[in-house]
Amino acid sequence: MANHKVYRVVPKGGWWQIRHEESFISTHRVKDEGVSIAQKLAIKNQPSQLLLQRADGTTETEWTYDEDQLAPKV
Repeated sequence: MANHKVYRVVPKGGWWQIRHEESFISTHRVKDEGVSIAQKLAIKNQPSQLLLQRADGTTETEWTYDEDQLAPKV
């Protein structure tokens, strides 16, 4: 997928960080707040993917946003 962006919400020292590739975007005290902001970023920058990660690095939840995914197939 061309220009596919991957955002991650990861726990860090009791806080939740939003990251894109190796870049830090923001930190949030509440997990749901971090997820909500990351979802808005991912939706705005489609095609994209959002990963909510656990402290051990495994994925808890994954969302995929693609403005064409609901387009009818011809």
